[in-house]
Amino acid sequence: MEIGVFKLGMASPADVSELQELIAGGGLDPAQVVAVIGKTEGNGGANDFTRALATKCFAEVLASARGQTPEEVQEQVAFVWSGGTEGVLSPHATVFTRAAGKAGKTGGRLALGLAMSPDLAPEEIGRMAHVEAVHQATLQALADAGISDPADVHYVQVKGPLLTPARISEAAARGAEVVTQDPNGSKPYARGAMALGVALALGEVGDADVSEAAIASRLDLFSSVASTSAGGELTKCEVLLFGNSPDAAGAFRIGHAILSDALDADAVRAAIADAGGAPEAVFAKAEASATLRGRRTTMLSDADINYERHARAAVGGVIASVTGDPAIFLSGGTEHQCPPGAAPIAVIAKVE
Repeated sequence: MEIGVFKLGMASPADVSELQELIAGGGLDPAQVVAVIGKTEGNGGANDFTRALATKCFAEVLASARGQTPEEVQEQVAFVWSGGTEGVLSPHATVFTRAAGKAGKTGGRLALGLAMSPDLAPEEIGRMAHVEAVHQATLQALADAGISDPADVHYVQVKGPLLTPARISEAAARGAEVVTQDPNGSKPYARGAMALGVALALGEVGDADVSEAAIASRLDLFSSVASTSAGGELTKCEVLLFGNSPDAAGAFRIGHAILSDALDADAVRAAIADAGGAPEAVFAKAEASATLRGRRTTMLSDADINYERHARAAVGGVIASVTGDPAIFLSGGTEHQCPPGAAPIAVIAKVE
């Protein structure tokens, strides 16, 4: 396996010009595209439709180039978008290709495994069915990446559904009970369930510890490499698992670290060092806090700006100050993703 990594700027959620130019110039084989991870300038909430717009536009370009329908592309390509480019964060997309490649590089090279869960019913979102769906999909992605040792996994990006007003109403019409009546309030349950699914698959937590009551509650249960996001544009969970494998070829490696708080620039440097080269793409999570290194913040008490937007802006500035590049994939909410108060960061580096 050989993974290609292409970071593309976006002038709007519908902007696919750099992708079109790359394909037209022969710099990217559209048939080899397997995933797109990106940031759009929406609000990041349950009503952020910029994510669906970006998927539609990218799928249409790839469909034309591959001789497929957009629907067929979306069945074969994982699209993960996080809304909210506050502060210095720059809208962008990172496109991943996968091709056959001859292995043999010392230390292994970047490997990528993909899997999708079945569709989830509204009443399953944020509950054990959600956990188990991601658990099984992560195991499938691990096998797809050709990675046998979970210690070689550095980043697992999961995007799945949250509750929308329509889904809540549909469940009520069937007499089914959902985890919450609040669409935005369903995000912690959805993100937490998906992170616990990753933790189960990688052996970071035990089956006996994970229960419905633990979701978004027992934050001592976590994965150190999971990064989960929830959106209204999805009905299933998409799992993208990244690691280093001696069976992979190519010019890229991945490393990771844990941000102890929103100001932890040393962890950014540690993730870069773990990857072993100049950063090509950075993926991280951000969590708001009422206090930071002994000082009070207003992240959680500001009625005008959502706490996730505060956190993304702050952490984005810290990461960009180290890397010099504001095109960072950074999403809010760290339920069961690293210890409470901490957050994961992964770096893909070009090493040759």
